[in-house]
Amino acid sequence: MWHGDLAPITIGVVVLITLNAFEAIGSSTAMPVVARELGVLADYTWAFNAYTVASLFAMVVSGLWGDARGPRGPLIAGITCFFLGSVVTGAAGGLTMLIIGRGLQGMGGGAVLVSAYLLIARAYPESLRPKAFSVLSAAWIVPSIVGPFIAGWLADSMSWRYVFWIVPILIIPVAVLLLPRVGPYQGGEVHPKWRSRLLAGAVATLGLFWLQDGALRLSPLGYAEAIVGIVVLLLAVRKVLPPGALLLRRGLPASVMMRAFFAAAYFSAEVFIPLALVQIRGLSTTMAGLTIAVSAVAWAGGSYLQSRLSASDDRSTSVRVGAAVLAASIVTLPLSLHDSWPTWAAGVSWVLASAGMGLAVPSISVQVFRLSPEHDQGVNSAAIQIVDAVGFSVAVAVLGIGYATAVAQGGATAGTFTGLWLASAAIATVAVVLAGRMRPRIPR
Repeated sequence: MWHGDLAPITIGVVVLITLNAFEAIGSSTAMPVVARELGVLADYTWAFNAYTVASLFAMVVSGLWGDARGPRGPLIAGITCFFLGSVVTGAAGGLTMLIIGRGLQGMGGGAVLVSAYLLIARAYPESLRPKAFSVLSAAWIVPSIVGPFIAGWLADSMSWRYVFWIVPILIIPVAVLLLPRVGPYQGGEVHPKWRSRLLAGAVATLGLFWLQDGALRLSPLGYAEAIVGIVVLLLAVRKVLPPGALLLRRGLPASVMMRAFFAAAYFSAEVFIPLALVQIRGLSTTMAGLTIAVSAVAWAGGSYLQSRLSASDDRSTSVRVGAAVLAASIVTLPLSLHDSWPTWAAGVSWVLASAGMGLAVPSISVQVFRLSPEHDQGVNSAAIQIVDAVGFSVAVAVLGIGYATAVAQGGATAGTFTGLWLASAAIATVAVVLAGRMRPRIPR
């Protein structure tokens, strides 16, 4: 499948993404134990927010750096930050050290993702990029299935600290394999607006912080802070996206923005699935988690289908099909909350939703790089990761406020979760309508 030096590059990138996936899944599994042992349950969500906020700025920096110097520099920086962050998080004795460690992990994770996408754009011929993105999707399968069990066993039988200390040990041989082979893929010119983009990235990061902090306060002042955060975030982030992205201008700008719709729809629905099954249907936490554990397999299956398409073809149709499958799947989730339906119906819905994501998300990446000039591949690689984070954060924060309001008014019901999922499905439906704008306008 791969030729020349691409085989070790492929192996290195896949293992790197697999370790990143294991860290994400393992930390989610172990974090309740971490928060309880460190006595920081009240600030539990900042263990995740610190990661997201730090990764946003790292994506902006690594995109500019990669275009100017090639993927090697940001990849080294990302691996180093990820290594140090994992060590610090595992050694944390309190909230401050935990947030610092998670922030370093976020910086590393953001830089690694952008560098991996840029490396695919630089190292792989256009005809192989769909297969490369399909392989990246497959890298999530094993961590998604075994990650919760391994992390849970380590946290219960040994110590939660080993969940984070495993990654630094394993990441060293990956760096030894990958980094010597990245050198030939150099950058080009420094982006003419790099200073304004860095400033915009810093402001967008601040806006994301305000959004997440305000959404957690569950008070009128907190909601006002969250609204200010959203406004600041959107005003700043438009500076680090292709011109016209927030207006969904045809071609590259709209293609980048499609990632935001998919991330917002899929992940805002997913976060409430285990919660709904536990609260409404009485499932155990383990069984509720297993309902979505196989989603990575379905995602990889959808990604394999898109890899059979030509890299030179317009991908708007496959993205539209993926969005339609995603919307229809989310709409069926409320059925699993009714006693007349089996709880595993949620698993069926989510397998189909994940297949739709697998078909669409790599197709968006293929389209973005097909339409990107080589000197902008780094910033556009960062752009699709940035809109992922922004779409996810905004949607989860807004729907989280809706859920918290329901709890404050007497408790979440099946109707509460139905309303939240219908909102997520509406976002996916918007993606169905707008997918055609990924096609560039044909000059007359």
